[in-house]
Amino acid sequence: MLFNSFVFLFLFLPITYAVFWCLKSASQRHIWLTITGYVFYGYWDPRFCLLMAFTTLVSYTAGRALLATQDRSKRKLLMVAPITVDLLVLAFFKYAGFFTRSLNDFADILGWQADLPVLDIILPIGISFYTFHTISYIVDAYRGVIKPTKSFWEFSAYVSLFSQLVAGPIVRFREIEGDLENVGHAHRQRGLAIGLSFLAFGMFEKVLVADSLAYFVDPWLGAYQNLSTLAAWIAMLGYTFQLYFDFSGYSSMAVGLGLMFGLRIPQNFNSPYRSANPSEFWRRWHISLSTVMRDYLYISLGGNRGPKWFMYRNLMITMLLGGLWHGANWTFVVWGAYHGVLLVGYHYLSERFKFVPTGVAQLLTFVLVVIGWVFFRATDMSMAAELLTKMFTLEPGIIPDGAGKFAALVIVGGILARWSPNAFEYHNGFKPTFSKMAAAAIVFGVALALIAGSRASPFLYFQF
Repeated sequence: MLFNSFVFLFLFLPITYAVFWCLKSASQRHIWLTITGYVFYGYWDPRFCLLMAFTTLVSYTAGRALLATQDRSKRKLLMVAPITVDLLVLAFFKYAGFFTRSLNDFADILGWQADLPVLDIILPIGISFYTFHTISYIVDAYRGVIKPTKSFWEFSAYVSLFSQLVAGPIVRFREIEGDLENVGHAHRQRGLAIGLSFLAFGMFEKVLVADSLAYFVDPWLGAYQNLSTLAAWIAMLGYTFQLYFDFSGYSSMAVGLGLMFGLRIPQNFNSPYRSANPSEFWRRWHISLSTVMRDYLYISLGGNRGPKWFMYRNLMITMLLGGLWHGANWTFVVWGAYHGVLLVGYHYLSERFKFVPTGVAQLLTFVLVVIGWVFFRATDMSMAAELLTKMFTLEPGIIPDGAGKFAALVIVGGILARWSPNAFEYHNGFKPTFSKMAAAAIVFGVALALIAGSRASPFLYFQF
């Protein structure tokens, strides 16, 4: 079920909203949020609801056990065991085929005959996101950052919350614990107007901007072998803005939906293409993922403690695993390694280039990010290599039809990404004036008309 679909907007959401506010107690609302989360998730494939329920039960049980003991060795076991289970489930569904194919390929290079069976496993949608939710919960409970909840339904509602279930943001329990505990006292009117405004803002980002760019990006990159140098740059710039507005749009809609139910979901994007260096980019892009990687991986590895090369090593490991988290493909591993190199290079050279004007630093950072998106978008390394060759050598080729419209959309996307306020900037100190709500209604109506004229397109991060 897609946020930008009629079945969600005119059937699932109204029913979920109406029943939720008819219920009075927090426990009733937790149960309802759990039920609706599983209905939402099961719309794609009901079988995978059992997988999410299993992960939820394992982590909840471990959390309750952590409450009952202060023994250090037992607590460590209660942290390691559920995380191991979660990671094994994720590894099987997401990476089993990738690793067996890679081993077969490596054996072929060495002249061996491995012929390991490659399982054709269906990837459960959103598994990476809800796995991160459960892992962060267990780690925080072990560290004493949170007190594990005794309510199964509260925890289940947290894991299965439909507004951020399949594509984030990655909401840590500590960020939403207070709202979940007080959801029985939430006020319907308090979050309705700003929630609807966030929802409309996200619809604008997704349907009007990202999907308009996708209309050109997909066929152009589908014929990447024939593109000229100019066309390759236009296509990759189009993808750069498509990816941003697609995922930022989903995040804005998730925030809006959360507010409508009295739940505050944190910001996930802060105009990342304004960044003046790679480190700033990762403080602005997919904030929930970058902070999770920082707090649970980078700092656990030692962070910036010790010699400089320790920090560089930790940065590289963190970004390599961050790349692999995005998908079971060597292109994602290379993308993660590429950003690791950018971060190491920035920390090594930053003191020497303080004199670089901010505008120049922002432009250079943006170009470096675009280069990285080549690996992120490519289906394999040969596609990435050919696209980069076309972009950085004068290659003859075609400029497909509609280049003028596409270039205009790219320029509009660039202006919106660089100079217009993002969703949180726009809603800072938000007051539901008539003009703002009328603008939201118009945007919402135009988006619905576009959806009706074609079909609801999935969000790009659903595949991760």
